[in-house]
Amino acid sequence: MKIRYGFDIDMTIMQPTTLLTLMDVHPSRRRDVIHETPLASSQAIPIETFIDSYGNVSRRVTAEAGSLALRLEGVVRDSGRPDEVDPSADALPPSELPADVLPFLMASRYCENDLLSNFAWSQFGGVAGGWARVQAICDFVHDRLRFSYPEARETRTAAQALEERTGVCRDFTHLAITLCRCMNIPARFCNGYLGDIGVPPDPAPMDFNAWFEAYLGGRWFTFDARHNEPQIGRILSPKSCPRTSGSRPELGLRRREEILLKTMTWSFLAETIASFVEDEALTRGAALVFCSATSLGPVLDLSYTPTR
Repeated sequence: MKIRYGFDIDMTIMQPTTLLTLMDVHPSRRRDVIHETPLASSQAIPIETFIDSYGNVSRRVTAEAGSLALRLEGVVRDSGRPDEVDPSADALPPSELPADVLPFLMASRYCENDLLSNFAWSQFGGVAGGWARVQAICDFVHDRLRFSYPEARETRTAAQALEERTGVCRDFTHLAITLCRCMNIPARFCNGYLGDIGVPPDPAPMDFNAWFEAYLGGRWFTFDARHNEPQIGRILSPKSCPRTSGSRPELGLRRREEILLKTMTWSFLAETIASFVEDEALTRGAALVFCSATSLGPVLDLSYTPTR
């Protein structure tokens, strides 16, 4: 299967600003990219591409005041298979976990293991088996939280999401990760492109998607507390660092009294253009992406109201 992906972002910047973006396909999927256009900018400005310390492709964009448009499009080869399911995959005791996996048991700014540990053990301690336990966590989070863009808040933590019972996909993911870590199951945050492929199409635009991976049976498996069912055509973009859990794709820009980013419009595309099996298109999916843009200034904030 071939999936066309891309983004088209237009913004108005009030003064010269440096942006850091995390929207590129992750290096682990680069071998599947058939072709990709260079990142196009409406301004003739320096754009530096580098791999950050967590293995993500990042770009530093030094923009001038005024209008800035960023565009990119590509085609990636995908198996067309849904997320792998292996109910026999069990959790390993901490004494047997690889050293590089242990950090994904730690608490973080958004994942407060210390606050939710007693709750997690009382809720899921009686569930036998690693896969069954992670799935029980996903079921709980999926039922507990109500998806709501108007109530999105960039500072919401896992414990706050549990209490407030609402959030967006990153809140579903933060809460599921936290509960897994409380149960000594390593879990890490993922962002990426996910269109409506093989599922009923949604006419509303989607957002940049968040899911997580849990370490079971000696490897990482994909779980999605927001959708809570296997999906087709995930295109991984950034992964998280262990201590922060999320790579914060929704961060925007504000510095002291002056708003740096005045307006921003964007679109995201992830659609099937060919199937290698039957050579026919599957369900098209359109989605919305927020530029992972972080200011080098001391204060970060941006209010936005997506349509879905």
